[in-house]
Amino acid sequence: QVQLVASGGGLVQVGGSLRLSCAASGRTFSSYLMGWFRQAPGKEREFVAAISVEASTRYADAVKGRFTISRENAKNMVYLQMNSLKPEDTAVYYCAASKIPGPTSRIQEYDYWGQGTQVTVSS
Repeated sequence: QVQLVASGGGLVQVGGSLRLSCAASGRTFSSYLMGWFRQAPGKEREFVAAISVEASTRYADAVKGRFTISRENAKNMVYLQMNSLKPEDTAVYYCAASKIPGPTSRIQEYDYWGQGTQVTVSS
């Protein structure tokens, strides 16, 4: 089992940057696919980015070229570097872990979820 704690959210102006962090418990972190999702008010939770055990990555079209997901297995950490932020990036961001190997975007394939961290981009 994996427990996840997301942090790093905050208020930033349009065009600014933030780095989200997700700390994972458990000795088998390196065997999990990790993902980031987000949920804006009144909208469904949506896929943002994922990184596989082999560090293959996948991104939603809306964030390609602006966001970068990475992982540091020795520290049980996964990160989401967010650059050139837009107002439409405002949401609660969640990290998640999956037992499947590939960098999937399917929310139902993630088994464990963190509590979320708020990102607000002001115009």
